[in-house]
Amino acid sequence: MNDTFGRVAELTLNTPTNAIPESTQETAALLFLDTLGVLIGAVPMEAGVIARDTAALLYASSDPAFSAGMLFDGRRVSLAGAAYATATQTDNLDAHDGYNPTKGHIGVAIVPALAALAEQRPELSGPEALAAMTIGYEIAGRAGLALHHSVSDYHTSGAWNALGVAAMAARLRGQTPDQLRHALGIAEYHGPRSQMMREIANPTMLHDGSGWGAMVGLSASVLAERGFTGAPAITLEDDDVAQFWSDLGSDWLIDDQYIKPYPICRWAHAAIDGVRQLMQQHDLSHEQIKELRVFSFHEAARLFPGMPKTTSQAQYSLPFAVATHAVHGRIGVEHISGAGLADPSVAKLVQRITVSERDRHNARFPLGRWADIELKTNDGQVYESGDINARGGAEEPLGRDEIVAKFNEFVVPVLGRTRASQICATVLSLPSKQTRFSDLAHLIYDPPGI
Repeated sequence: MNDTFGRVAELTLNTPTNAIPESTQETAALLFLDTLGVLIGAVPMEAGVIARDTAALLYASSDPAFSAGMLFDGRRVSLAGAAYATATQTDNLDAHDGYNPTKGHIGVAIVPALAALAEQRPELSGPEALAAMTIGYEIAGRAGLALHHSVSDYHTSGAWNALGVAAMAARLRGQTPDQLRHALGIAEYHGPRSQMMREIANPTMLHDGSGWGAMVGLSASVLAERGFTGAPAITLEDDDVAQFWSDLGSDWLIDDQYIKPYPICRWAHAAIDGVRQLMQQHDLSHEQIKELRVFSFHEAARLFPGMPKTTSQAQYSLPFAVATHAVHGRIGVEHISGAGLADPSVAKLVQRITVSERDRHNARFPLGRWADIELKTNDGQVYESGDINARGGAEEPLGRDEIVAKFNEFVVPVLGRTRASQICATVLSLPSKQTRFSDLAHLIYDPPGI
């Protein structure tokens, strides 16, 4: 076994807030804002309602010191229950941030867990909250890389974001290195190593397993705190994965996350952008499109075909996403739910879209999400997009104004403009030393309409 754990413990438990670059803390605040916006946008969706009601039924706590309010709901449940409910809710609106090399998502589990843990730390400063969040991303991302390297199956993010949650909890709850080591071992052992491509082939509310990852991470932390033991996490301590931890503390993975412009699986984003580009360049309307041929990577080609019947299918459907953006010029929550699932103009265009894979796009996955488009018009013109990579990552990041605009698009319809503006301003101020995470408390627990 290598000494990675010693460095993980030092980073997690002893890294001072000012050791994290200011630019990284600013990035953390933007990622927090983006994830919170998605979480709020998902409040009225069926999956979130079921998850919150289930947490209230099954995951309560007998001790206020281990309890938290569910965000934008108000009911109190256990720390693990609160994180489970809001992570599951967020996971079911597929617009949250992600990390290309792991083919998965971190903030979806880290942000709900941070909010639950912070309730027990009313004195927690904004910078310290962002530092804990940053360390959660660091541990989760590297554990994800190690797990993908060491096992053959393509597992959901919950398998490894559980470790990031456990690490963040250890920092915020003042645990010892020994408790952290056991918590990481428990989280890895019980993390939901569920089959991602099974969910891609049959989209449901299971999504990326992140609700269970959040619950496992917080449960593991409390178990270890109370003396429960867990075998050392092989994703940290096995010699074969040491490479993924070699630059720990110097290369901050949170800086390498992508932010989605659309509430759709990112595997479809390059195709959406390719069609958007061609329509803008050649001043086309969707009525002029006779045929769309999408070429992408293998996993993208396996996304749900045809018109979806559920929101889950809609978010994992490349043809539906491309057709929706071509018809409406955007993709909002209203397009992936309710009447949007039976839009006749979208259904007509979906029938004209074919998806297949190219070897060159396969070779660039998972570090890139590439596609190219061939568009044929009713009058026989053929236009080609060339190769396009999905926007939102380090190679073509969304600007601050775009991230704020996305936040408002999701939040204003649920909470109203005044409360949305207050949340946005408070979150973006968190890097300031004068702030407290509890500055958000009066804004993030009450349900909409209060």
